[in-house]
Amino acid sequence: MAVLLLLTLNACVAAAPFEGVGRSAPPGAPAGTCWDSVIIPARIETVTEQVLVSPEVTSPDGTVLAPATFSSHSRQQITRPREETYFETPCPEVMTPEYIASLQRALAARDLYSGLITATLNAETRAAIRSYQAGFGIDSATLSLRAARSLGLSAVDLPGST
Repeated sequence: MAVLLLLTLNACVAAAPFEGVGRSAPPGAPAGTCWDSVIIPARIETVTEQVLVSPEVTSPDGTVLAPATFSSHSRQQITRPREETYFETPCPEVMTPEYIASLQRALAARDLYSGLITATLNAETRAAIRSYQAGFGIDSATLSLRAARSLGLSAVDLPGST
């Protein structure tokens, strides 16, 4: 009976508000930092070219006896390679419900978030994060450390301080 009760209670527990935040760091990143990445997929286009199969045949007086013939050849061409850009994020232990509520209030103060202060990273909060970070060139719904600092949510490293 106790096992059944425990299993039932575990099924009712909500996911952590910071689930999915703070993936492994890129090579050379300082220990103890958390990172995420933005992947821009490669752009592949189909290029079709007309290739001369046989040139036109003309008579000595310039009359065309047989027109030139062409063949269409299509191929795939990468016009933009895949890019992966890493950005530092607040680590999961920082992303407490209180921190997320402060994030929602900071985004609301900038007219980017109009939902309830739920202290969860819901879809509306993530959309507001993406919108705010666009100004930093980060197209992601994961909060970057740069955005968190500019919102006044995370400490800023000052030059000469350690």
